[in-house]
Amino acid sequence: MQFAEIRDFPGAIRGLFPAMSANTALAMGGGFRYTGGMMDYEIIRSRRRTLALEITREGRLQVRAPSQAPDTAIQAFVQAHEGWARAHLAKVRERLAASPPPQSREDIAALKAKAKAVLPGKIARYAAILGVEPTGFRVTEARTRYGSCGAKNSLSFSCFLMLCPEETIDLVVVHELCHIRHHDHSPAFYALLASVLPDHRERRKLLRMPREA
Repeated sequence: MQFAEIRDFPGAIRGLFPAMSANTALAMGGGFRYTGGMMDYEIIRSRRRTLALEITREGRLQVRAPSQAPDTAIQAFVQAHEGWARAHLAKVRERLAASPPPQSREDIAALKAKAKAVLPGKIARYAAILGVEPTGFRVTEARTRYGSCGAKNSLSFSCFLMLCPEETIDLVVVHELCHIRHHDHSPAFYALLASVLPDHRERRKLLRMPREA
């Protein structure tokens, strides 16, 4: 059995899996569609002949794929190795969460700017799915919670949310939007949350608030 070439390098992790062509991956998984519980990943296409997974030092999952590999083949490959990916992503993100957050005013200003650029699109997307309409949102420097929903359905998000993995950012956004329907943590609230993000409990495990300076 041949194996895809794997090299260790600082801060990143590559998986050792049997070398697999795009056609083989498609045969394994067939055509399927990820829903709210999908793993977020970035596809990097090149002239390579096999598929490979890589976890970056920033805690992102990347798939290196042949230029002509169909998306369904890539999805099947990710699904086939989802256990490996989740285990190593958790380790990398735990290490990142333990790192001190930015403390300078310049760093915090940059996080606020990123939040103001990233969050509106996510809010609009998930608000449409849930059929709710927030009255507005603002970005704060809160260190005790990542998000909140006010009595008048206005949302607030900590700029430090931008230090979290992509799927946990989505979790916080959906969580607060669900509070527009249910201003509590009742079974109905969690049922609504699970209808959009079935893996919300796994995503929550990746959240950790930043420490004070």
